[in-house]
Amino acid sequence: MTNTDGSTGDSYGARRQLADLDGPVSICDLKSLERQGYGQLSRLPYSIRILLENVLRHEDGETVTAEDIAALASWDPIRTPGREIAFRPARVLLQDFTGVPAVVDLAAMRDAMAELGGDPSEINPILPCELVIDHSVQVDSFGSAGSFLINAEREFERNHERYAFLRWGQTAFDNFRVVPPDTGIVHQVNLEYLARVVFDDRAAGGRTAYPDTVVGTDSHTTMINGLGVLGWGVGGIEAEAAMLGQPLSLLVPAVVGFRLHGMLPEGATATDLVLRVTEMLREQGVVGKFVEFYGSGIGSLSLADRATLGNMAPEYGATCAIFPIDGETIEFLRFTGRSEADVRLVEAYARAQGLYHEPDAPAAEYSETMELDLGTVEPSIAGPKLPQQRIPLTSSKPRIRAALESLGGSAGGGTRDGQAGVAVAEPGIERGLQDGSVVIAAITSCTNTSNPSVMVAAGLLAKNAAGKGLNSQPWVKTSLAPGSMVVTEYLTEAGLLPHLEALGFHVVGYGCTTCIGNSGPLPEDVSRVVREEDLVVCAVLSGNRNFEGRISPDVRANFLASPPLVVAYAIAGTMDIDLYAEPLGTDSEGRPVFLRDIWPTAEQVRETVRAAVKTEMFESKYSEIFAGDERWNGLEVPSGDRFAWQPDSTYVRLPTFFTGMAREVQQPGDIVGARVLALLGHSVTTDHISPAGAIAGDSPAAAYLVQHAVEQFEFNSYGSRRGNHEVMVRGTFANVRLRNLLVPGVEGGYTKHLPVGEQMSIYDAAMRYAAQAVPVIILAGREYGTGSSRDWAAKGPYLLGVRAVIAESYERIHRSNLIGMGVLPLQFSGGDSAEALGLDGTETYDIAGIAEGLQPGGSVRVRATGEDGRITEFEAKARLDTAMEVEYYRNGGILQTVLRQALD
Repeated sequence: MTNTDGSTGDSYGARRQLADLDGPVSICDLKSLERQGYGQLSRLPYSIRILLENVLRHEDGETVTAEDIAALASWDPIRTPGREIAFRPARVLLQDFTGVPAVVDLAAMRDAMAELGGDPSEINPILPCELVIDHSVQVDSFGSAGSFLINAEREFERNHERYAFLRWGQTAFDNFRVVPPDTGIVHQVNLEYLARVVFDDRAAGGRTAYPDTVVGTDSHTTMINGLGVLGWGVGGIEAEAAMLGQPLSLLVPAVVGFRLHGMLPEGATATDLVLRVTEMLREQGVVGKFVEFYGSGIGSLSLADRATLGNMAPEYGATCAIFPIDGETIEFLRFTGRSEADVRLVEAYARAQGLYHEPDAPAAEYSETMELDLGTVEPSIAGPKLPQQRIPLTSSKPRIRAALESLGGSAGGGTRDGQAGVAVAEPGIERGLQDGSVVIAAITSCTNTSNPSVMVAAGLLAKNAAGKGLNSQPWVKTSLAPGSMVVTEYLTEAGLLPHLEALGFHVVGYGCTTCIGNSGPLPEDVSRVVREEDLVVCAVLSGNRNFEGRISPDVRANFLASPPLVVAYAIAGTMDIDLYAEPLGTDSEGRPVFLRDIWPTAEQVRETVRAAVKTEMFESKYSEIFAGDERWNGLEVPSGDRFAWQPDSTYVRLPTFFTGMAREVQQPGDIVGARVLALLGHSVTTDHISPAGAIAGDSPAAAYLVQHAVEQFEFNSYGSRRGNHEVMVRGTFANVRLRNLLVPGVEGGYTKHLPVGEQMSIYDAAMRYAAQAVPVIILAGREYGTGSSRDWAAKGPYLLGVRAVIAESYERIHRSNLIGMGVLPLQFSGGDSAEALGLDGTETYDIAGIAEGLQPGGSVRVRATGEDGRITEFEAKARLDTAMEVEYYRNGGILQTVLRQALD
């Protein structure tokens, strides 16, 4: 039979009607498996139950078989990961940095289909796909009432080409909607409006209910896990495949149960909790695993607290970090303005399917368990480079001084010559610009501004500080970038926005700003002193990413903190302070003011939230979420089913991924005579590989833009130019903090062209190798590709000619992205590494075992020949973990696979 959602099988007799709703609603009854002897559903983790419903509903005898369902229903918490399954999300979520290149690829695929004799209309999203424009606003203006309008105007000036392209996509593609800019950040809009929790699918004249599942092109799609929605970040390439109806290959995961109990103590925030959990889970090692929170403590966490924990899953390496549907979920849906019919369906469906969590429910079986007493959580920050580098506030001063010293700063926070343009006064009272100074203090969007408790706490702290005559220091660039317009509404309702503004925290935009590198330039005087004195200055932000080189090219140390602590550090003007023992400043009468004097109580925060945050705010702000303002609606939009590429565009160009593509698969061959383009260390992030921030004036990307008559002040960011492959390939490995061990002591996108050893940009070297028909590879350490789900971190190396990466380990999303672009991810075996094998990157490499056909989990043979003739041979594991990944690699990538399937 064919079901309303397009699936065909029902081997387990699972189809039934859900009663007590307005009309018949068909569901795939999970309890049918209990009746057939697979044991109690309650023993399965919540996330496994959702996966089980997904395969049960999509049984077709081909991509999902009755055996797949049986294997998942018999999930073994010990013997995991296990069988490969085909997972079909209910929808796809995009933001504009990753969404623009995804839509560019779809437009290019239509052209390729036509050229190969196929029907271009076959390239069309099948799943609902929503894109939120939130990553393009930059903090050009700050500290004034007009900052928001100035930044919004500059955003449209820079990005009108991209926005017109997205508006074309809205009309050209089915199932594709765009939330216009200056509205909110993708994760908060998803949480407060887009998420269905349970889909009410009325296709083909029937009505079917099933769980809302989502994959998104932003790593922090996992924020929706706080609402009981199973979702995670994928590369743009995988997202495009899902949009086009391809199932996502997934190894049945291990599930880590994280038991929470107790309550957060006075003075601790959700940010402090998530930094503690991030530290614990990164230490535990949860890459590729699901994390599921359970225990009595989840009842004490608000939905926003849960969303904050879910958001940070990429920071501790988990695929997702989910909470079950419970009474808090239902109340949040009702409070944020979902219709009563939708809320009733969510609760009825969840209860009928055994997906509704009651406080006294027995714990599920887990692959491993951890626990945390919420009462032990203490105020903390994290940095200077990684989110898991948690620093308890009680010991922050010596830890920060050590961090500054490790980055080349003075251990005591002073300058190396005693002069830094701003006089240094009494420590702890008033500080000048020096090592450790805070030059950026940003209450930035997704992680924290979805959470009214910490936002209100920041406002109350600002109110108390302003009342004592305190202010932010003049060298601090302050900003407030709410996750949605609702935040501004409730801060205004509570009377707190004016107090934040009094300290310089004016609204600068609604989008991902500082966290993604859109912090904008520092004031010229500050930037000049920092560079002339080579100061190690700091950023403090309430975000989730603090990787080096990401926040600002002038800033070497970045610290994550809760919004009220961001305000406190802006007042202090330095990270080199003991906030428990040293005053932030003095009041109008010269008396010292300590953090404890202005910190709001938990009860004050709760009362303010109860009084200020109202359902009508959500209903009002989201009622016209897709409408856009006059700038959006005034864009000149091209028409037609195929995009009219403009040859002079520097934002949107036809990519070369499908150039010369044949209809038939050509088996990849062995790699012979390869050179190392970069020899990299541990924890190389996708920001190192493909930066999102500012384009440096002396970079290959800048040279390209200048050749195309773009002046430097119009360069915009790498993230905003992801629709132009010419810019992005030149920006690959162009992070100013990249350290390529082929050029020791040099930071930035440089390498040596071998065998001569001439130093040049990585782009120039790659082009020279390509002209010589020499393949190139990358050697790397542990956790290669951590961070954002950035498809250009795979597309860029592909266009540079990189055939393979050999690393000690990979972050999940980046490994998938490499396969999606036809780049082979290889992993050192048995404790091997480049260092242990004595490899220095000057060798030539032969990689055998590819041409004969790789199998999931197979190996290749690597032969490295040194300049002195020494030969090193070793085996490396091919990280093609599933049969579907092997097929993608064999085809040269996911999109090539989809094209060939559409043609056939």
